[in-house]
Amino acid sequence: MTSETQAQLPADFAALGLTAASQRVVQELGFRQLTPIQAQSLPVLLRGDDLVGQSATGSGKTVAFALPLLDRLELADRRLQALVLCPTRELAAQVAVAIRTLGRHRPGLRVLVLAGGMPSGPQRKALDEGVHVAVGTPGRVQDHLNRGLDVSGVRTAVLDEADRMLDMGFQDAVEAILRTLPVERQTLFFSATFPQSIAAMSRNWQRNPVHVTIVEADSAQPAIRQIVHLVPVEARQAALEAVLRAHAPASALVFCNLKASVREVAAALTRAGFVADALHGDLEQRDRDRVLAKLRNGTTQFLVATDVAARGLDIAGLAAVIHYEFPAAPDAYVHRIGRTGRAGAPGLAIALVTPRDQARLAACAAVAGGAMERLPLPTRAATTQAPAGQPTAMETLFISGGRKDKLRASDILGALTGEAHVLATDIGRIEISDRFTYVALTPRVLAKLLKDCEGLRIKGRNFRIERVQ
Repeated sequence: MTSETQAQLPADFAALGLTAASQRVVQELGFRQLTPIQAQSLPVLLRGDDLVGQSATGSGKTVAFALPLLDRLELADRRLQALVLCPTRELAAQVAVAIRTLGRHRPGLRVLVLAGGMPSGPQRKALDEGVHVAVGTPGRVQDHLNRGLDVSGVRTAVLDEADRMLDMGFQDAVEAILRTLPVERQTLFFSATFPQSIAAMSRNWQRNPVHVTIVEADSAQPAIRQIVHLVPVEARQAALEAVLRAHAPASALVFCNLKASVREVAAALTRAGFVADALHGDLEQRDRDRVLAKLRNGTTQFLVATDVAARGLDIAGLAAVIHYEFPAAPDAYVHRIGRTGRAGAPGLAIALVTPRDQARLAACAAVAGGAMERLPLPTRAATTQAPAGQPTAMETLFISGGRKDKLRASDILGALTGEAHVLATDIGRIEISDRFTYVALTPRVLAKLLKDCEGLRIKGRNFRIERVQ
């Protein structure tokens, strides 16, 4: 770090001099100790300086940029004052939820997601009515700019997962957006890696930025056990099944490099008795939401995905990451394994490495941190001791209503336990989107509910229900 010494770093949130609204929400959320990225970034950002923050996924960077962003807002001014760019719709939604949570003691605060997969008309209407913070993907934000979005009041611009946005080909769109913003603004780049492309953008679009780099030893990375199995190309599917049976992770992301591989691997796992789904760029948004909801609520164990399709995903408690096909670049390897072992919890990353992957393996080992264990594949005896892939304990119910229908989790829980006579112990995660809801239920209860009820009555209205396949 260039301007704060270790001796000057704040010890906790109470030492930061936050506004009363931020202090209150920090206390309510139980935040006390600052993570390394927060301790080094927050004083810089509260001072109003530009910043390049490099830290692993899950290190607390959203809180680091959201609190200063909120403290700078003038709520009486209904113009857009802060813009956060994210690589994917899922990450944009997660960041928006975090900002709303941290800003819940700011009456009248309006935070809007500007992303694809949802109609742009309601977004334009909300912008016309007044929004303080927009969190969006580059393509959709650029579309709104082309339609006349007023950004003259923007004081803070944040690029979250900046390296991923550039990897996905968004550099031209991001730079076009930055070009439209007021010159007098605070510009923040957060990234897990710092390639030359980020360095060049920083020189072009920031003013004397402070650089904060959190080395892997300060993040959750050491909690990740990295295992390498050398396998022939033709033996990878059998090796994957052996690994899943031996380690029996409660959940895992299985990475492939191609969409065709994703489909083939997911189908093969399903035929072998594993509970698996595919996530790739050809999925419709509704199908993508369904797949992710099933993984989050535990009704799918294993998600097979490409790097592009999985970018921006934040899956709490992900037990393992498996490289079915080895990544082409070290940065991709670091991003993949950063999805497990979050917040100090133990994580597992397993690579199925073919002879042609050896050079790339060496390059990844040099940047990933932590030792890579080269182990033989589990034997058949080992794999039978811990069978994986058994059907999970829950299935998923679809309800044709969501936040736009004024539904809350308590409303859905009340309808299920009241009118439908479902025991609370048979209900798992409830995930509410704008127009629909997913609920995890035990298979027996779900089957009975669908047999007995044509729909579900919630708050005096009937909503369609169905099993999510």
